[in-house]
Amino acid sequence: MALDTSPEKPAPVRVVSQLIGQWINRLGGVWVEGQVTQISRRPGTQTAFLTLRDPAAEVSLQVTCPTRVLDALEAPVTDGARIVVHAKPSWYFTRGTLSLAAAEIRPVGLGELLARIERLRKMLAAEGLFAPELKRSLPFLPTVIGLVCGRDSKAEHDVLENARRRWPGVRFQVQTVAVQGPSAAGQVIEALRVLDRDPEVDVVIISRGGGSVEDLLPFSDEALIRAVAAAQTPVVSAIGHEGDSPLLDLVADVRASTPTDAAKHVVPDVIEELTRIRQARTRIRSRLRQWIDREQAGLDATRSRPALADAAHSIRIRADELELLRQRARRTVHHLIDRAAVDVEHTRARIRALSPAATLERGYAVVQHVDATDGAVIRDPAEVTTGERLRVLVAGGEFAAVADGSDTG
Repeated sequence: MALDTSPEKPAPVRVVSQLIGQWINRLGGVWVEGQVTQISRRPGTQTAFLTLRDPAAEVSLQVTCPTRVLDALEAPVTDGARIVVHAKPSWYFTRGTLSLAAAEIRPVGLGELLARIERLRKMLAAEGLFAPELKRSLPFLPTVIGLVCGRDSKAEHDVLENARRRWPGVRFQVQTVAVQGPSAAGQVIEALRVLDRDPEVDVVIISRGGGSVEDLLPFSDEALIRAVAAAQTPVVSAIGHEGDSPLLDLVADVRASTPTDAAKHVVPDVIEELTRIRQARTRIRSRLRQWIDREQAGLDATRSRPALADAAHSIRIRADELELLRQRARRTVHHLIDRAAVDVEHTRARIRALSPAATLERGYAVVQHVDATDGAVIRDPAEVTTGERLRVLVAGGEFAAVADGSDTG
């Protein structure tokens, strides 16, 4: 109901508190599930006080209940226990606080817890948070390892001791948190965020020793599972023993069966690595020797060939071949010259046979006009006049003659 108020006419605190109480009193009873974080039960009183916390959020409510309700339970309610409460909202007028007045309390059984975890697993699997392709590989040798664990816990000791034994120079950044109880999931989420923001941290280990299903419930918390899925740094889950399987194992990039196993996954063994280096060096030397021996054998085989064993041998062979070719060339040239000489001699004989000089050698003479400018040859006696000077060519030379005009006909 609304109040008619103003700065000049404000409502008293008692009136506002009464109206809130009247509105809340009209609410009926509700069933509420939560995790017990605190129980206060004073001797001689008939009322017990509990703080009920939401497992997935930082929200809590005060619960009051008659001590007989707690006494009726088969097992006592302890911190961290999951319970279902049937209660009616109640407003404490004088202090202005809200609480739940419980009339019945039922513990959440192990079977119900497992069933809820299974339903959550199927839902998250359907969203793809457990897909293998989302898993990231761990670095070979991380610069800094983030470790989320309980304070002075055996899990912390196992991880640190085994990691340093394997690689003495390994560095850790440890975030100690509550590993069971109502505040565990929230503290683990916050520690994971701190380590995920650190650029030097290359991998994060979330570790806890073994325990009951109820003790390990924080590591199946939906908010924690989603925080691990959203982390940029690879996460290793090392919760409990081999048989324990919280949902964190499914979303983590690597699941280790124990904290000791987590150290083996994250840090290489320096002794094993040195052994591998020695073995690799031995294999490299062996391969190198084999390669050198093979190449040396090939070189020796090449050097043993006649061409390299006696380098002048091929020169001598080529020199002999060259001499044969030179002799063949000389014979061919001489043969060509001889043939050409014969051809020249035959041609000369034919030319000589057709030459006028040959005719003159047989006793003939050639008579020419002396006075003629062209030295024409006289072929007809009629061409000669009496007393004309003539040139007579014979085989031995020439001489002059004078035509006497006598008839030679």
